[in-house]
Amino acid sequence: MKANHVFFSQGGPANSIFFLEVGRAKLTVVSERGKEATVTLLAAGDFFGEESLAGVSGLRIATAAATTAGTALKLDREEMVQLLHQKHEFSDLFLKFVLLRGVRTQEDLIDQLFNNSEKRLARTLLLMAKFGRPGEPATTIPPITQEVLAHMIGTTRSRVSYFMNRFRKLGYIAYNGHIKVHKSLLNVVLHDRLPEQIANRPVVLDHESTPEKRKKRAAAARLH
Repeated sequence: MKANHVFFSQGGPANSIFFLEVGRAKLTVVSERGKEATVTLLAAGDFFGEESLAGVSGLRIATAAATTAGTALKLDREEMVQLLHQKHEFSDLFLKFVLLRGVRTQEDLIDQLFNNSEKRLARTLLLMAKFGRPGEPATTIPPITQEVLAHMIGTTRSRVSYFMNRFRKLGYIAYNGHIKVHKSLLNVVLHDRLPEQIANRPVVLDHESTPEKRKKRAAAARLH
């Protein structure tokens, strides 16, 4: 397959499932008003089009298209059902994928509901770089436009550009045509604020404090 190859289109018949062997792809949806949004990005090892297994005459809920050159395996619905019944190892693999996809969908919903757009962008970049898996401390992700990132996190391209520049200045990413993500970007996801937004920690315990010193400080405060 070549970049921009369309596997299936939104509203078309859901009669097959795909397994991405090499390359990258994306799922997009278009509203009735013509507004397009990127639902998720796909990497090698992902299934897509699994909604075809939910019913005999279902329709596609999204459009799947390749973002890079690669290869994908296409399985008709009947062939996929047969494999699931006959090949237990394959069935276990697919079940695990479906469960993980469900968890990812829930996490995406929580992310949209409770996190600000800056944190959503950081999480999206980390997911694209597949952090959490063993690998190098910095990972280069496939080319992606700021407009697509804006669609994915629900903000404007100008805001994405602003956040990307901030991440670069803080050393979280290297951004020069290709995006290289550093693990330090996890700071944005694991903590609610960026380093320069974190206030000084309050003193929890003054080890040199004594009851007499505390009384003197209280008396001085009343005088002021």
